[in-house]
Amino acid sequence: MSSKTAIILGTGHIANRTKLLLTQKGVTVTSLSNVFSDLSGEESRTITKLEEIFRHIDLLSYNMTYVLFDRDEDNLEVVIAMTALYPSLTIATTFFNETIRPHLERANEKLIVVNPAKLAAPVFLDALEEPIVQHQKEKRPVDNDALIQKPALSGLAKLVSLFVAVILCSVIYFHFSEQLSWLDSVYFVVVTICTVGYGDINLLSSSATSKIIGILLILCSNIFIWLIFSLLVNKIVTRRTQLQLGRKKYRYKNHIIVCGLGRIGYFIALELQKRGEKIVVIELKQESANIDFHRSHGIDIYIGDARLPGVLIDAGVEQCRALISVVDDDYTNLEIGLTAKSFQPYIQIVLRIFDESMADIIKEKFDIQLTKSMSFIAAQKFASLCEPNSE
Repeated sequence: MSSKTAIILGTGHIANRTKLLLTQKGVTVTSLSNVFSDLSGEESRTITKLEEIFRHIDLLSYNMTYVLFDRDEDNLEVVIAMTALYPSLTIATTFFNETIRPHLERANEKLIVVNPAKLAAPVFLDALEEPIVQHQKEKRPVDNDALIQKPALSGLAKLVSLFVAVILCSVIYFHFSEQLSWLDSVYFVVVTICTVGYGDINLLSSSATSKIIGILLILCSNIFIWLIFSLLVNKIVTRRTQLQLGRKKYRYKNHIIVCGLGRIGYFIALELQKRGEKIVVIELKQESANIDFHRSHGIDIYIGDARLPGVLIDAGVEQCRALISVVDDDYTNLEIGLTAKSFQPYIQIVLRIFDESMADIIKEKFDIQLTKSMSFIAAQKFASLCEPNSE
């Protein structure tokens, strides 16, 4: 057996998993994880620093060189410098920016550029076709009412209720104190609140108590009216803003909910739309760069926290066919998945989980079978570029 060799520059999930897979395939791997700590000199150029780092390393003797930093900027910086130093060197790297990636490939035919998000998106969608296998025979029922916080009475509703109570108390008081009929009492209170003042019924000859109550009624009614008006206008404006942000109750059926519109969510949403699926995307950050682009393509975007049951309900979790959560945090994705299962125990769920051991536990303990890792999928692609040959 002739063993191949590879050198990996970079840190993070993709770099670590690529190293592990290559080692399992019998490839001899050299890892330089601290390259950028060595490039920290402000006066020295990257290319000069790289020359110093590789002075005692024969890069051309390696079958494959990987540049696998987490940030596109770091990969771009190192790849450009290494291409200038070693024009014939075969380099494989990651790059998420689809605008720049084609230019890098055209600039150097020895450069292999992989977009992990674009590569992983079809794998996530293919997972939706996998059958659901329930591991737990007996399940404890989930109390959905405990998950959903019943909305408290709003400030506007409280004000209206209190105002109505003041009106009723005033009507009762003037009916008995001024010996008015019920209709005349209602008429007098309404005229007083509206400050019309016809003069046909007045408190000129009434007791001091009635006059004081009449004054308080005028003052309180004006305060109540202005507060109610202000809150009502604010509610209307807020509602319009929420509708612009997609915060409405979607009544779709058999649709797919995508949580997270980051690097991989970007491609998943577009691919689902190409497949003719009806989707609702939940994105936490209103300033996300991808929101306007996807809305321009007719994709529904809901700005909110997908961990909240109310947000999932608005997105139609009770009637959806599947949920895909690709937020950049394992525990957030798990929380979203478990919350969704409380509404639909057999819902098809695909979670982005970085930690493979955690993914196995999730499959076994929580009946969430479809857990995928973008970095693991990308690492498999990179490992396949350096297969050892047999003699």
